[in-house]
Amino acid sequence: MDTRYLKTLVTAVEAGSFSKAATILHLTQSAVSQRIKFLEDRFGQKLMCRFGSKLSLTQAGELVLEMANRVLALQDALVRDLQRLTDKQQLSLCCTPTFGTVFLPDVLNTFMLENSSSVDLKFLFLSPDQALEGVRNQEFDLVVIEHCRERDLSGFQTYPLPEDELVFVSAPELALSAPDIDLDELLKMRLFARKDGCSSKKLLMTGLSKAGRQLEEFTGVMVSDDLHLTCQTVLAGGGVSFMSKSLVQKYLDSGQMVAHYLKGFNSRRCRTVIFNKGRDEEEIFRNFVNVVFRVMGESQPFS
Repeated sequence: MDTRYLKTLVTAVEAGSFSKAATILHLTQSAVSQRIKFLEDRFGQKLMCRFGSKLSLTQAGELVLEMANRVLALQDALVRDLQRLTDKQQLSLCCTPTFGTVFLPDVLNTFMLENSSSVDLKFLFLSPDQALEGVRNQEFDLVVIEHCRERDLSGFQTYPLPEDELVFVSAPELALSAPDIDLDELLKMRLFARKDGCSSKKLLMTGLSKAGRQLEEFTGVMVSDDLHLTCQTVLAGGGVSFMSKSLVQKYLDSGQMVAHYLKGFNSRRCRTVIFNKGRDEEEIFRNFVNVVFRVMGESQPFS
């Protein structure tokens, strides 16, 4: 049996409701309900009852919960023991594209120079939702993501990094007002935006909504997940974009791009190192987190 079903049961009981479990697991409430029903069908027993808004385990549910915790603990122990059988440890990393583009090359180079004989690394760039689902399902050991403040990370071990500032950028030849700009002036431009699920797009849409405006009011909206292509298009004068300042700092410093700020527009998001609780006891995790903080010029959390 896929252990994610057992994990869903444990999370639902700990959270006290399917809706809260869905938020923690980054699933829909319907998906959580379907996973619980799968377990009930599999074991031929009703596992949970609802009393108002609260969940309660049946006697069979108590038994399955106890065994689920044992199975999940054994799975974690098995993974750790298997890793110890090999000469090299493995670290599976996932991060959001901005961190991956700006900081990951230096992080990987530094980490591998210090641990080259003992660690194999693999990494992917994904959205925050995909990254968190992956680390919860143990597809990734560790993730680094940019995310909105309201995201619930209570089920994970977290290490906050400096916040990421976003900024509207354009090419100088567009002659837009700078540094402060009026929203009506921005809306006359073509916007290059990230795909749904990216925290930069969520921040953008939230800011527009608070101002009583919509994304569709821009002259045109082009959606792309290719940060390099977006940068090159903005440099060529193709429009404006709302991007991480760290991603375009070199273009701002050289004068190839101009930064624009909207009064009252939230332009900051969180950036966090995340993994499952308890894994900070493993040396490889502590080493990697220390390198991330060092590359970003911050004090290392592990001495």
